[in-house]
Amino acid sequence: MRERILALAAASALAAALSVAAAAAEKKYDTGASDTEIKIGQTVPLSGPASAYATVGKAQAAYMRMINDQGGVNGRKINLIQYDDAYSPPKTVEQVRKLVESDEVLLTFQIIGTAPNAAVEKYLNAKKVPQLFAATGAARFTDPKHFPWTMGFNPNYFVEGRIYGQYILKEHPNAKVGVLYQNDDLGKDYLAGLKAGLGAKAAGMIVAEVSYELSDPTIDSQILKIKDAGADLIFSASTPKQAAQAIKKIAELGWHPVHIVDINANSMNATLKPAGIENAKGLISVGYVKDPSEPVWKDDPGVKEYLAFMEKYFPDGDKGSNFNVYGYITAELMVKVLQQCGDDLTRENVLKQASRLDHVALGMLLPGITITTSPTDYRVNKQLQMIQFDGERWQNIGGIITDAASE
Repeated sequence: MRERILALAAASALAAALSVAAAAAEKKYDTGASDTEIKIGQTVPLSGPASAYATVGKAQAAYMRMINDQGGVNGRKINLIQYDDAYSPPKTVEQVRKLVESDEVLLTFQIIGTAPNAAVEKYLNAKKVPQLFAATGAARFTDPKHFPWTMGFNPNYFVEGRIYGQYILKEHPNAKVGVLYQNDDLGKDYLAGLKAGLGAKAAGMIVAEVSYELSDPTIDSQILKIKDAGADLIFSASTPKQAAQAIKKIAELGWHPVHIVDINANSMNATLKPAGIENAKGLISVGYVKDPSEPVWKDDPGVKEYLAFMEKYFPDGDKGSNFNVYGYITAELMVKVLQQCGDDLTRENVLKQASRLDHVALGMLLPGITITTSPTDYRVNKQLQMIQFDGERWQNIGGIITDAASE
């Protein structure tokens, strides 16, 4: 009997040891991850010409603080390391190298801007460091064949531009279209998409294509060129500063064209207020998130959670800012991906989980809009809704537009 008891005890001890060993063996880490921490990094334009986007990074940092207060992700605290790149590609390169080689982050998250992301895309792919949910919709950031470690978050700029082209054909078929566009991948993708949406009529309808550099102090001369070309509809493929300047200059000229702005430039605080709210009435754009200031959402659970988060973790932030909503949903999605990784926190698995999102619903997305990705289709946001500014708030003016094409 004694021998049997000893044998059973030995067997139990061995089983326990094997169980512990197996559990330990199941944990997989790459640089930047451990039993206690997950290090992720990003660059944010806290200064410079695109500093309006700084609040996005602040909202994301606040969200990570909330998650850490709740115990982290699978017991691990998120260490979000942020550096200012002033929206300057050379600075982005410098800061991202620091994140990867000095801070040794597991991945980069939401690097803000088309040109900044383009500057580090090849580097991050060569290092096999995930460039997740890049804050840009340029088509080049949804190319898993050539850049498998890069995944953009924003709706595809080409597709968005095409939606505007189709809208113009339907609502303003005789319009004379003038285009103001940023002279980089952002502006060029929008312009190409607009032409695709207008189709065979593009050449006859577009009367002016005028670009600007991000460093230009004003775009007054560009607006004058578009007006002088006889345009009665203007599409601004721009970022907040230039969009605000365009709205204000158009008003000063006493000119009243139909005015469409891209999704990057429809912020109330960063664009409409600097331009003058009274000057922005009638503006047309697209959106995909709930406006927390809209009475229709006052009892919505997702909006209530967002407002409670802002009150506790980002009290100085503007609760009604769509930039803060954007920061909130991108951080929420990043956390969901990390949760899906479980104890396999290798860069390969992080990318695998991010590229297999299946109709993920986030609380601040408009009803009916979900997020789905696949190994062959990295585009995170594929659904948009047409909106128009009525002088006080953005109003939906059409149903949800879904485009699953992989331009």
